[in-house]
Amino acid sequence: MSDQVKMTAMNYAIDRPKAENPVKVMDLTFRDGHQSLFATRGRTEDMIPVAEMMDEIGFWALETWGGATFDTMHRFLNEDPWERLRTLKRYVKKTPFSMLLRAQNLVGYRNYADDLSTAFVERAAENGMDIFRTFDALNDYRNFETVVKQIKKSGKHFQGCICYTLTEPRLGGEVYNLDYYVNKAKDLIAMGTDSICIKDMAGLIAPYDAYAIVKAIKAVTDIPVHLHSHFTSGMASMSLLKAIEAGVDIVDTCMTPYAFRTSHPAVEPLVMALLGTNRDTGFDIKKMAAINEVLEKEVMPKYKHLLDDSKLSIIDINVLLHQTPGGMLSNLVNQLREMDALDKIDQVYKELPRVRKELGQVPLVTPTSQIVGIQTVNNVLFDTPEERYKMITAQVKDLCFGLYGKTAVPIDPEVQKKALKGYSRGETPITCRPAEVLEPELEKAKKEVGDLAKDIDDVVLYGIYPVTGKKFLEWKYAVTPAPAEVKPITLEDVKKRDDLVAKAKAGKLVEPKAGAPDKSANVRTFNVFVDGEYFNVDVDPTGDFQPMVAAAPRPAAPAAAPKAAAAPAAAPKAAAAPAAAPKAAVAVEGGTPLVAPMPGMVVKNLVNVGDAVKAGDSIVVLEAMKMENNLTAPCDGTVKQLCCNSGDSVAKDTVLAVIG
Repeated sequence: MSDQVKMTAMNYAIDRPKAENPVKVMDLTFRDGHQSLFATRGRTEDMIPVAEMMDEIGFWALETWGGATFDTMHRFLNEDPWERLRTLKRYVKKTPFSMLLRAQNLVGYRNYADDLSTAFVERAAENGMDIFRTFDALNDYRNFETVVKQIKKSGKHFQGCICYTLTEPRLGGEVYNLDYYVNKAKDLIAMGTDSICIKDMAGLIAPYDAYAIVKAIKAVTDIPVHLHSHFTSGMASMSLLKAIEAGVDIVDTCMTPYAFRTSHPAVEPLVMALLGTNRDTGFDIKKMAAINEVLEKEVMPKYKHLLDDSKLSIIDINVLLHQTPGGMLSNLVNQLREMDALDKIDQVYKELPRVRKELGQVPLVTPTSQIVGIQTVNNVLFDTPEERYKMITAQVKDLCFGLYGKTAVPIDPEVQKKALKGYSRGETPITCRPAEVLEPELEKAKKEVGDLAKDIDDVVLYGIYPVTGKKFLEWKYAVTPAPAEVKPITLEDVKKRDDLVAKAKAGKLVEPKAGAPDKSANVRTFNVFVDGEYFNVDVDPTGDFQPMVAAAPRPAAPAAAPKAAAAPAAAPKAAAAPAAAPKAAVAVEGGTPLVAPMPGMVVKNLVNVGDAVKAGDSIVVLEAMKMENNLTAPCDGTVKQLCCNSGDSVAKDTVLAVIG
């Protein structure tokens, strides 16, 4: 234990009677903390060093699973999501586990069939889950029916969520007002919920609104009320205190290294603020300080490169203006950056509330946050003055059809009509429970995955994520080698990386060698950008180097000779020449290319080589930021080439198919 921690221990209050009504606390460090701060990249191996220590604090529960972890683990970390549960259970003996369940969306981005949903909940319970925090992005509790039935059958805790959102600066207005939230609480009570969670995913809930909602819900039920709020706007710590004053039973926090910014309030200040009151948590701050020391020294250094250090402020007051949750905001920024369109971020902010309103004023939480966000980006990038919604994602079409449920207000009829034109399920929206129109999926998944799946957990993983799930199972069972980028790094790796960055900043990236030659007349200077860092590098070619000015004139094009005099100014354009290579290759085939309008992953090809297609026919499904886009043929003709396979990651402008 460090001297600082020892000093804290000596000064810690000793006279501390047990509180009459201690507030319960759920820790989110192992799930929403790293999901909010560093893209859900937290690995199981980095939770183990503090797992037993966390078990000794006295938390009501530890959130360990669900949300984006299931997706990220198998897709980017080469980890079996089911194994995380089993592993952590071996270290955490006393504290219950909680997960975030997206109702019939499970841990994916669409509603899954009843049989797959039932199997997922049953397997989650069997693998060690205790509390199922269940939410629906539209607050349509028809999507709870199937999963809640299995949660109860498994003998587990069903926590029903109300997704908190606003259309006004503060609580009120015609849609999301106090009556709305109280009525939703009553609906959950009728469903047999064991606790009620007010889920504020964007950090929008103001302190006095938190007080009012908790008071109003506590007035109609004795069921425990739980408040979850992100720190993004800077209000969450105050809102937790006001909710505690109003009688909230449970609140969510993170350990300090994983707290603040787009994450959650830190637990330690709350513990000290309540010290000696009738809501005192009873937690030992000395034990927490010891946990933080391990996290700071042994864990966080591996992830610091993923933290957004572009802002000095730890809060973003703009979230109160655009209501975009932190994770969704970072996704939008990354998508625009990859498309060389980050300069359009202000247009995205302006378009987003308009799209949200047209799509039914849906709460911005997974998956509706992605649905609204990516459609907004598509509108900004691809719409013309004559036409809006030129590229509509498959998920927006599903939303307009009713596959996600009932929206708070009706979807704009013109947008809905355009989205459903030619829609495979029909052009008339449904009004029934969405899963009632879905065919069973479990047996189909078993047949498709075949012997690659060794148990039911593998089958369920594949059923939810057929493309990336199959790729993970191939890694898991050594059918194909896992790429280097999904493998973990060590503290030694971190030290090497830090040393390299330090050398680069000091201009010592390349150690000087004895007897180094003098620079020749051919030396050229380049700007080099590495992870946001900028370096000015001199390059002196050796061997049979021919100066560029000598190669510039083209015998077959004498008309271009006058431009040769401007060769130095044209050099930067010459460097971009490789980007045109795919188009040149396509021209040889004598066809018209279909190129990726954005970076993403090929989900599947919808046609075969040799098929006759017409302009506008769907050719390839491209997933971008977990939303699917049907890319269409640019002309009539025959499919000459399909250039990518299911699961391939592609950059913007990659040729996906050739129509001849």
